[in-house]
Amino acid sequence: MLDRIPMTRTGYDKLKTEVDNLDTVEMPKLAQRIALARSEGDLSENAEYHGARESQGLMQAKINMLRDKLARAVIVERQKEATNEVVFGSTVVVRDLKFGDDEIFVLVGAGEEDYDAGKINVASPLAQGLLGRKVGEKVSIDVPAGTMKFEIKEVRFED
Repeated sequence: MLDRIPMTRTGYDKLKTEVDNLDTVEMPKLAQRIALARSEGDLSENAEYHGARESQGLMQAKINMLRDKLARAVIVERQKEATNEVVFGSTVVVRDLKFGDDEIFVLVGAGEEDYDAGKINVASPLAQGLLGRKVGEKVSIDVPAGTMKFEIKEVRFED
């Protein structure tokens, strides 16, 4: 994959910290667990040993995935000036045309997403459907759960 992943400096630093923690703290703990389990004798029937080895493989896969994201990261500075167009880093207030309620989304980069707080990854189908749209526009966005219809009410920039 050669696709670039847009991130803010904050998101990049968060992922970097996570990789460093997994690599320098969590992996050595697993290595100790494996060594302790290995010292208990017969490895063919040692569930603790096999469990620790599996955990080590899963953690290494996660580290590799995060390192790949970091390698493909493009640091994007958030726009600070007012505009009526949805761009990376903007906070978007939309009216759900099906239910009539307002929702707020913040378009963020990888590592910063928090769906419960309305922070959506700029690469997600929802964010891609909002990018480039202007205040007052009505938009239909195909997402895995179906089609969502919104009217863009406001675009703002917050720290």
